[in-house]
Amino acid sequence: MSKLETEPLNILWHDRRRIIFGLPWTFTKYSFNEERLFIEDGLLRTTEDEVRLYRILDLKLSRTFFQKLFNLGTIKIASSDKSLKNFEIKNIKDPKNVKERLSELIERERDAKRVVSREIMADQDELDDEYE
Repeated sequence: MSKLETEPLNILWHDRRRIIFGLPWTFTKYSFNEERLFIEDGLLRTTEDEVRLYRILDLKLSRTFFQKLFNLGTIKIASSDKSLKNFEIKNIKDPKNVKERLSELIERERDAKRVVSREIMADQDELDDEYE
């Protein structure tokens, strides 16, 4: 085992961005574990982003009529992460449960890292303009 190899990531949830009829015919993958949220996008040129859960400031679930028909939804996320800032987890299955599970993990990570609201408030005004 090399020095760079570590324990497995223990992924708690994963899904692909879905398109027509809720079918996962895209190259965008989402997943999270107890500490981080991962977004992988692309086929020939792949980008991988991650955000630490304690950096997520707000979650918002939105569902169009067609998303409701296929039990899909989009979770809009406001974060204090420098590279991702505000982003979306688009067209995923069972979005209400994913949002709730993610919300619980975020609170757990904030408690574990001792991140308090006044540390988050500094970035909130900047994020409010971009999030809407």
